[in-house]
Amino acid sequence: MARLIKPLTAVQVQNAKPKASMYKLFDGGGLFLRVNPSGGKYWKMKYRKNDGKENLLTFGRFPEVSLEQARRMRDEARAQRASGLDPGQIRKEKKAALRKRALETFEAVSREWMDVHSTKVKPQTMRIYRRLLEHSVFPFLGGRPVADIKALDLLTLLKHIEAQERVYLAKLISVVCGMIMRYAVAVGKAEADPTPSLRGSLKSHKTKHRAALTDPRQVGRLLRAIDACPGAFVIACALKIAPYVFVRPGELRHARWEDIDLDAREWRYTTSKTGTPHIVPLAPQVLDILRQLHAVTGRGEWVFPHQWGKAGPMGETSLLGAMRAAGIRREEMTPHGFRAMARTLLDEVLGERCELIEHQLAHTVRDPNGRAYNRTAHLKERRQMMERWAHYLDRLRAEA
Repeated sequence: MARLIKPLTAVQVQNAKPKASMYKLFDGGGLFLRVNPSGGKYWKMKYRKNDGKENLLTFGRFPEVSLEQARRMRDEARAQRASGLDPGQIRKEKKAALRKRALETFEAVSREWMDVHSTKVKPQTMRIYRRLLEHSVFPFLGGRPVADIKALDLLTLLKHIEAQERVYLAKLISVVCGMIMRYAVAVGKAEADPTPSLRGSLKSHKTKHRAALTDPRQVGRLLRAIDACPGAFVIACALKIAPYVFVRPGELRHARWEDIDLDAREWRYTTSKTGTPHIVPLAPQVLDILRQLHAVTGRGEWVFPHQWGKAGPMGETSLLGAMRAAGIRREEMTPHGFRAMARTLLDEVLGERCELIEHQLAHTVRDPNGRAYNRTAHLKERRQMMERWAHYLDRLRAEA
């Protein structure tokens, strides 16, 4: 006949004192309290597995786990056993899942996503994403399991950024976090992307166009200020060339000597925005500057190398810094503003054909049937246009 076990009371559990050796207080159904000589009290449960071997479950330490809680865990384990399941194996699988979940943090998944996404975007774009995440997101959410990230978590972060008058940054971070969460869903590390729920919760960013001068008299004064630029020779040369060629600032900084043919008066390279071939006809004024520059940097790879001994082209802020040193204010003109300046004056003052201007800006130009023109098309006409543009700039400089 089975021995009857009288259930424990809360007082018995509370008053159980340590002895010279470990002892047990049984509550029934396999549950007991183990009291160690050191004074620690631990809830345990005995049960037999399917193969008949005895096994132990540990429910936790008293008083962190009360008698009532221990009984609920015992009852759950007995129900599992009655269904033919092994409570011990179930607990192991849950613990493994929790450990895995803890390792799948937002930062860890973000870095996985960056590794995959870096094959789809330009290195410069990925550098921006990585900097945003490391500086603005990981300190707040990086250690959280990605599956636990809710819309409110992201909204709290984005509102914190908005409060610093960085509305555009908040919008960009929201977009990047959305891409990461969708990746997490796709690889089975999250159930849903919470970013759609943020729609309408953030302030609208008002786009500010890059400053550009389009008044001929102001352009003349701008060119004279550039000529008087007190910066380093290489940077000053880049700034002097910029109005004549009006390429994207990053493309100018990354110009390579191997792409420039001084005899053919051409600069051929692949555009940074669309990855298509582009030709820039070089006016005599530009050739004069490049020949002077070739004596200084012509033995290296870069036309405008970094000025502080670092490998690679000159820094991203070099042109902007040179303009500020020349007294050109940010609200008046930016390095990218030379493109808008040329687009406006070539059309409205010189009356050049719009398709030629768009070609020279490396924009996509389509024929009446919707087909994109070859980027190398109309080279003769564009060469003549670029020479007229160079002479016009010289005239504005002289008149100023």
